[in-house]
Amino acid sequence: MSISLKDQCHRPVQLPAAPQRIISLVPSQTELLFDLGLEDKIVGITRFCVHPENALEEKQVVGGTKKIVKKRLIGLQPDLIICNKEENTMEMVEFCSSICPTYVSDVSTLEDALEMIQHIGHLTASTEKAQDLVEKIQVSFQQLRDELETKPALYLIWKKPYMTVGRDTFIHDMMRLAGFENVTGTHTRYPQLEMDQIVKLRPEVILLSSEPYNFSENDKAEFDIAFKERSDAEVYGEQGRTTKANLPQPRILIVDGEPYSWYGSRLLHSPAYFQKLRNELDEN
Repeated sequence: MSISLKDQCHRPVQLPAAPQRIISLVPSQTELLFDLGLEDKIVGITRFCVHPENALEEKQVVGGTKKIVKKRLIGLQPDLIICNKEENTMEMVEFCSSICPTYVSDVSTLEDALEMIQHIGHLTASTEKAQDLVEKIQVSFQQLRDELETKPALYLIWKKPYMTVGRDTFIHDMMRLAGFENVTGTHTRYPQLEMDQIVKLRPEVILLSSEPYNFSENDKAEFDIAFKERSDAEVYGEQGRTTKANLPQPRILIVDGEPYSWYGSRLLHSPAYFQKLRNELDEN
């Protein structure tokens, strides 16, 4: 029986039957395929597909998320390739589409992620498993504390230059659900910041992500020093002239980036991580 739908980029995806040879070029969606019980049908992944732990040992690696070995991909004779609008390049998507039906996800919110899971379930004849996963994720997020006190927070994903997240990103939506107000939420995509700009944003919390840049304790110490060095300096914010001595020192935390940025089956565990993090912040 043929299978068809429009992907999240509104591209038609048509399959003559349920796929038997799948290549995933998106780490979080690779993990989703495994969790839908499709391990035997996965023939190719990227070197960044680190979940589940056995994936890189058992499956053929066709390259990264931005560059693939085309001959290797063709040789695997896929009948479905799974891509993502942001994580993969347009050139990659066009090439994959010339080989076989290609599904492209575009995920900016939790609802987008749940729709993507349902799409993958439909395309792979795993509808019931996908719907069960969606419902479990929904329940998991509903169990987050309803009355979380919103804390202004800055989430950093890169260094040199410092890069953060805007309102049209999946991380922004995860921050919202975790009880954080994104202080760069008026921006789009991934704004670049200087340290002085970070100071003027006055976040109560600074979240240093483990990916794509893996922030370390040394990076955390740099922020501590930078804010303390400005303790006697005058800064200019939206409220006018003030002194750094009157500004609160932010809590600076190194956080696991996966609960904030992986939009597949790992979402099932994100709320528990968010709740634990908020409990730690509220207790101190």
